[in-house]
Amino acid sequence: MRVDAEDPRNRRPYFFLSYAHTPRNDSEVAGPNAWVKKLYDGLCAHILEMTSLPVGARAGFLDQGMALGTRWTDELSENLARCQVFVPLYSPRYFISEQCGREWWAFSQREIYRHTRRGDSRESAIVPALWVPVEVAQLPQVAKDLQFQHADFGEDYAAEGFYGLTKLSYLKDQYELAVYRLAQRIVRASRAVDLEEGQIYRDYESLPSAFGDTAHPPGFDVTVLARCRADLPDGRVPDYYGETPTEWNPYFPVSTRSLVEHAADLVRAMNFRVTVSDFENEADRLLSSGPPTAPALLLLDRWALDSPRVKELMAQLAERRRPWISVMIPQHRDDTIPPERDRQLQELTDRLLATRQAAGSGHRSPGGGIRTLEGFAVELQKAVRQAVSYFEAHAMTYPPKGPAADPPWLPRQVYPV
Repeated sequence: MRVDAEDPRNRRPYFFLSYAHTPRNDSEVAGPNAWVKKLYDGLCAHILEMTSLPVGARAGFLDQGMALGTRWTDELSENLARCQVFVPLYSPRYFISEQCGREWWAFSQREIYRHTRRGDSRESAIVPALWVPVEVAQLPQVAKDLQFQHADFGEDYAAEGFYGLTKLSYLKDQYELAVYRLAQRIVRASRAVDLEEGQIYRDYESLPSAFGDTAHPPGFDVTVLARCRADLPDGRVPDYYGETPTEWNPYFPVSTRSLVEHAADLVRAMNFRVTVSDFENEADRLLSSGPPTAPALLLLDRWALDSPRVKELMAQLAERRRPWISVMIPQHRDDTIPPERDRQLQELTDRLLATRQAAGSGHRSPGGGIRTLEGFAVELQKAVRQAVSYFEAHAMTYPPKGPAADPPWLPRQVYPV
């Protein structure tokens, strides 16, 4: 399994070991996290032998200096952005840790972008490990979606986890086997996935957790209002469209899949149950006169606004005041159109969404459009945040009564691009 000496992976950590710090018991000499360090050292030693890493190179990253309640460090953020594989160390404590949830979320953004840009297989660079076995019911949706077979590392490992194998001396051989197989899996995942380096997040407090409500993740609607190839106006480039509105891909060729799929993945990474739809087909439900059933995100193609039916739907959205439906207006920076036509579309957009500028009327993205895929992710965080905020405020007090305060569990505004 050794890789070539010129392999670019050798310039980045092979893995990031994410774990929940256990409070130290005064009776323990080494402290409970010393056993995690033992696991980390064993993985590094095996990866050094399985690859062409030079002697003395660091095969992975383990944060040992971040005690409970301390701030996110630049070193931690940089290693999350550069590591090739993310190894979450499962335990009941892990899935109630905000820090661990934020680490998972930050790494997951790199996987989402990889799939959107390349359109290749969904094999994951997240390789979980059991510290202590966790009941399936305790796992957040992001962990359930991995469908990882822990029994591949041995029956004793699946039953006891690394902590049990470490503490039970008669299982020493099983411990060594499990560590070796995990190292193999890390190297294999690195070669199969080959993630690009990601964004470095400096503001730890602004990041959402990937875990959220483990037992009952809230619902969220992601809906799209766009043209399709069969009804494009004269002069409109068909490259951004498909057979149905849900196939709209405004960031082509940077993105290889539809925007609604990309948006749904970003929202799922915040631990929501996502429903994807064509807005025209679901307008009766989304614009019903009753109280809201879920916050929503509307992805709007400006070119669709010429349609009388779409104008009618936008008028209903404005008239009925649905602040829990955030509106996003993507437009790729390389999507060049004649200046006069661009001005007409912008005026039409501003006129139909004028009420979105008023306080308490809901989120709409900047008038100039969202020009890059990276900018879309940042704006989506704001849009989801506001949609959930309004939903929480108005779901039980319908009709809406004005601007809403953030619910306490919702992350604050996200970092700038």
